[in-house]
Amino acid sequence: MMFAVAMTFIDQTIVSIAAPDIVSELGLSATGMQWVINAYLLALAAFFALGGRLADLWGPRRIVVAGTLIFVVSSVLCGCVPSEDYALTWLIVFRATQGLGAALLFPAALAVVVAVFPLERRGRALALFFGLTGALTAVGPLLGGWLIAWTWRAIFWVNVPVAIVALVLTVLAGISDRRREESLDVKGALLIVVGMGLSVLGFQQAAAWGWDSAATWACIAGGLAVLYVFCRYELRTHHPLVNLAVFRDRAFTVDVLVLFFAMLAFVPLFFFASVYAQVSLSASPNQAALYLLYFFAGFAIASQWGGRILDKRGARPAMRIGCALGAVGFALWAGKLTDLSMHDQWPYAALAGAGIGFVLAPASTDAVNRSINSSYGEVTGITQTVRNYAASVGLALYGTMLTHTMTDRVAETLRARGVPPDAEHSLARDVTESITGNADARTPTGDGPAETAMRDAMPAIRLDFAEANQWVFYGMAIALAVGYFCALRHPGGRAGS
Repeated sequence: MMFAVAMTFIDQTIVSIAAPDIVSELGLSATGMQWVINAYLLALAAFFALGGRLADLWGPRRIVVAGTLIFVVSSVLCGCVPSEDYALTWLIVFRATQGLGAALLFPAALAVVVAVFPLERRGRALALFFGLTGALTAVGPLLGGWLIAWTWRAIFWVNVPVAIVALVLTVLAGISDRRREESLDVKGALLIVVGMGLSVLGFQQAAAWGWDSAATWACIAGGLAVLYVFCRYELRTHHPLVNLAVFRDRAFTVDVLVLFFAMLAFVPLFFFASVYAQVSLSASPNQAALYLLYFFAGFAIASQWGGRILDKRGARPAMRIGCALGAVGFALWAGKLTDLSMHDQWPYAALAGAGIGFVLAPASTDAVNRSINSSYGEVTGITQTVRNYAASVGLALYGTMLTHTMTDRVAETLRARGVPPDAEHSLARDVTESITGNADARTPTGDGPAETAMRDAMPAIRLDFAEANQWVFYGMAIALAVGYFCALRHPGGRAGS
């Protein structure tokens, strides 16, 4: 099962490292590329609860196979995207169906793991499952950097051999299919998809529409209102898609809140850090992957410590340590971004990674262990829905923040170099939209005053991008600081003790 879900975790990060190449070949905008990444995360969040419920109703083995097939077919189609006007729509649609496949696969795989291990060994097995699957996100940037040397399309095609092996292992494992004779909550599934989609659309499009736009707030408020209706509906439904009764356990509620704020930083980091490395540091995709390794070095070490703390003292100490370390690490890392030195940043990147490492596995495992009277599929559906929704919202929010800040700073840079006021904002917007491509290859040609000013401004624009990313990293530090105050409310102790 760990092998089966490996490709879903790798796919959360592998596309980020290839973003400049995809943008360059297909001519996508920065906002469009963020939607390519966000479509996967949003589909994961929107359909995870459905995946958990289907695993209960139809049997986990059947859903593992279905999810794997949907995921790998979508991966092949993503890699076959034509270089036409509809390339963006093609990628977004099949990235979303990839997310649907992953949303079916993961909770079903977890249900299999839970069924195999007795209660006294389940905590250790789940800690290993969450720790290793979380660490697999580190493989994405490294694998992506290597595959891009051939073609960026290979980052999608690499899932084919992984899926074949996963399907063979699933058959050989002889997994039993235990099913429930209950109805599927179709209305609940539609409500959660609409609510999440609308709210994230508002956050994402705020960069283009503006925060003063009625459309922006209509989407955000409308999405949140639909999610509220979803919660009210689920509480009255006899067989709900999501069993919200588990939130009566204060420890479970705190676990979910801490996961939400940690994931606001974790997955979005890969996109923003990899693009920062390639634009501001002029790094190659392979060098950008190595840059992210500093973060994962801290993550891997802290994940082991977090698991030991969970076994001995419960999740609360690990979550408090992790959120505090993460907040400090991201804040210090943000302060070093404008130095434009990859190697000077490693202690702060490792510290930020350690913070996330201490949080993820203990919080996820503690939440699942507290589902004694509920279905593991339902509870996993809740925790993973929250995690992926937070990642999707974080990518949208930080992307909007980066776009606005970058546009303002580039406009100031161009103004200082004599670009006419009537042209500076449109030029600044164009630079911001194309910045996820290779900055060196996009140096303007021509002898006009605007082109000359742009060529002269390129070193300053790289610094502008670093300064704009500082706001993103400070935002991640604030998210983990809020997570720390949530962790203080955890009652402590181990589940079942």
